[in-house]
Amino acid sequence: MNTYLTNNIMMVRPAGFDYNIETAEDNAFQKNNGSLSNQEIAVQATKEFDHLVDQLVKNNINVEVIEDTKLPKKPDAVFPNNWISFHQPDVVVTHSMAAKKRRLERRPEIIEQLKEKYIINSQFNLEDTEDNNLFLEGTGSMILDRENKIAYACISKRTDKNLFLQFCEKFEYSPIVFTSIDSEGLQIYHTNVIMCLGIDFVIICMESIPSIKERELLLQNFANTGKLCIEISLDQVKQFAGNMIQLKNSSETPYLIMSSSAYNSLQKNQLLQIEKLTQIIHSPLPIIESYGGGSARCMIAEIFNEKK
Repeated sequence: MNTYLTNNIMMVRPAGFDYNIETAEDNAFQKNNGSLSNQEIAVQATKEFDHLVDQLVKNNINVEVIEDTKLPKKPDAVFPNNWISFHQPDVVVTHSMAAKKRRLERRPEIIEQLKEKYIINSQFNLEDTEDNNLFLEGTGSMILDRENKIAYACISKRTDKNLFLQFCEKFEYSPIVFTSIDSEGLQIYHTNVIMCLGIDFVIICMESIPSIKERELLLQNFANTGKLCIEISLDQVKQFAGNMIQLKNSSETPYLIMSSSAYNSLQKNQLLQIEKLTQIIHSPLPIIESYGGGSARCMIAEIFNEKK
């Protein structure tokens, strides 16, 4: 039984999904061409959410669906992995968020609701640094190799290096930091848009990392931990090919979850490599990706806490 993949996840069904001008400042993936009304955007996003949940449940992955509240409006509530993370066997962490609107997503009643099913004995609140404009946005900022206790982070406005190092010290991870740049020369805002870590593979855009030294360090760590490195391009990153997550179902079968955009961007040889190691679930997320700037991985918060 693989305890480093989970069959239990939390997802937040959006009540007011929309384009967030505040987050668009440093999220190059967000686009609003003005062709849809706010209501149309929200309705389509909810349909995309429901379809992805259906796909996961159909494959025996347990989804704890949390309903977003209509007020106050939270345009990015569909991306909970930035404000909450769960850790074996009984820990929950709430994280600091750069966008003020997004801080409204941290709802204590969500944790209380999950306590009915899962053991949560310890809660760490890491959001106190927001007053100093220092942020570490959960598993958007960090990729956690839970098996080997290694944490990876590309540093940006939303991923403060010192906060990352403090997190690693507190939770006993070995930190690896690097810098990632998009095709326009801008910092990649979240690590999980250019990197996905599976049990025996890693999907990463090495092209986005300017430093040869940092690339070599990453490749050495992947080799040392037995991860097959599957490289993707910056063009594929734009299709959210880096924003994937590996889960398992109730029968311990591993699945790589991604959007249909990400899936369609993969080359034949990349797909062959992936499909040797894990099954794939993909679902169309065009509205969530375009207006929200995030994809399948951002929509999923893994629950590693033991069930009651």
